[in-house]
Amino acid sequence: MGGMTPPLLPHRRHRAPRTDPADRLVTLIGRPGCHLCDDARRVISEVCAEVGASWEEKDITVDAELHRRYWEQIPVVLVDGAQHDFWRVDAGRLRRALGA
Repeated sequence: MGGMTPPLLPHRRHRAPRTDPADRLVTLIGRPGCHLCDDARRVISEVCAEVGASWEEKDITVDAELHRRYWEQIPVVLVDGAQHDFWRVDAGRLRRALGA
């Protein structure tokens, strides 16, 4: 096959190093009396305790901007300020997002 050039293979991107889960912040946006929020809280609490990540909770009933943005999606989960999930939280998916 003289003179033929082999086909180019797709360039593989290098993955950025994972951030230490202890440096990550999970935010649960919900409201009191929401059973899905209660379920999400349990999953987030367990996963964050397991991997060493921090978490916080914000209530849409006391924050007009959060209410406007998320009221149809609660519970909403943010990881480091970026939306990760809503309605149901999958523990395995959250672990992976936290780099664990």
